[in-house]
Amino acid sequence: MMTVFDPLRLGAVALDVLASGRAAPAAIVARQRSRLSHLLDATVRGSRLYRERLQGLDPASTPLGALPVLDRAELIERFDDWVTDPQLKLAQLRAFTADATRIGEPYLNKYLVWESSGTSHLAGVFVQDARAMAVYDALEALRRSTPRPLQRWFDPLLLAERIAFVGATTGHFASMVSMQRLAQLNPFMAQSLRCFSILQSSSALIAELNAFAPTVIATYPTVAALLSDLAAQGALHFKPREIWTGGETLSSAVRRHVEQTLGCVLRNSYGASEFMSIGWECGHGQMHANTDWLILEPIDAQGQPVPAGQASHSTLLTNLANFVQPLIRYDLGDQITVHPERCECGSSLPVIEVRGRRDDPLLMAGQNGRPVTLLPLALTTVLEEEAGVFDFQLRQQDDHTLVLRLDLQGAEATAAAARCVNALEQLAVAQGLARLRILTELGRPVPRGRSGKPQRVVAQRQGKRH
Repeated sequence: MMTVFDPLRLGAVALDVLASGRAAPAAIVARQRSRLSHLLDATVRGSRLYRERLQGLDPASTPLGALPVLDRAELIERFDDWVTDPQLKLAQLRAFTADATRIGEPYLNKYLVWESSGTSHLAGVFVQDARAMAVYDALEALRRSTPRPLQRWFDPLLLAERIAFVGATTGHFASMVSMQRLAQLNPFMAQSLRCFSILQSSSALIAELNAFAPTVIATYPTVAALLSDLAAQGALHFKPREIWTGGETLSSAVRRHVEQTLGCVLRNSYGASEFMSIGWECGHGQMHANTDWLILEPIDAQGQPVPAGQASHSTLLTNLANFVQPLIRYDLGDQITVHPERCECGSSLPVIEVRGRRDDPLLMAGQNGRPVTLLPLALTTVLEEEAGVFDFQLRQQDDHTLVLRLDLQGAEATAAAARCVNALEQLAVAQGLARLRILTELGRPVPRGRSGKPQRVVAQRQGKRH
């Protein structure tokens, strides 16, 4: 089965990515303007939704900041009018992503499809063609800083590495779809590229990782921290050379813990389902945004631009690579700070700080008297995938008790709560918890932070344990 891949387009994009990495800021702006013009032209011609929203405006002469802002709710509601290919229908795509056996399979033989989590109340479905994938491939391959540049020079395809992805493996998520696609593109990597589920118990996960002995681990900061804790206890029988993290906020304390305990270098990334490769860290540890292929607009709570050096309330994203499912001034919901200073690495791409997902790991009581860590991504995955609930808060009360809050009423709330409790109880058994009590708070708003996003998994604060 052929995957979505255009080698000629990838080659052309790769040359441009290499050229623009150290181009002058004015050259980056020129690329943005040219690509935005082509995107707007194709969008107005192909998307009924955007044609309606841009009615009365001349995209060629209207500044980007004067164009309307769209969020996920409106786009998903009008999905069939949003996309530029009339063959793409939301109902059919939902059915496709409901089938876990089709993860990474090309849709209509020309699209990659992945779903997103529901941190903004609503799960998304995102479609990429070969044109967009060429951009993501080039950015991933050429902008990711490696701690071992000489070895990468002699092994650019990572043939000597054993790469482990540790995360949610049961859904059509971007990371899992990408791993499956990589294996399809490089069949010779089948034995050196494996995925490990975080839904299993820590002991089972460690046993599988020890048997595989990866040299590179791609995962989330909370998972990397857990692996470091287990390594400190002597449970890991291998030493990875690199850790790649993303998907959650990485604190400096977690970075130090991982690097010191595992004795390796950690490289962090920033991406989203809406644009896979928003930024990667350089060798100086600074996060650079790939602004030759996207536009980020930090905004305050009133939707006004935020000056450089100041944290935003949210961020608007314009994806300059995807013409099939255009995203123009899309409210991403993330809080970022764009720094005005140039990085010492020499790149003119802007340095950003990102405040993304900040869910907590939960330390619960295990069957053998030892504590068990419930990873936040495991909890949110089972509630989304098994219970079909996306807007919730799970708060730890004590070592045996969780409080589930849902902003639902009546019979709908009762049914959703029952599904959640069942999914969490099954996870508790798989993770080896001694017992689990789940209290429900129904019909109550889910607390939200400054960005409007909830912290969906909240640990019991120190000093309150008993």
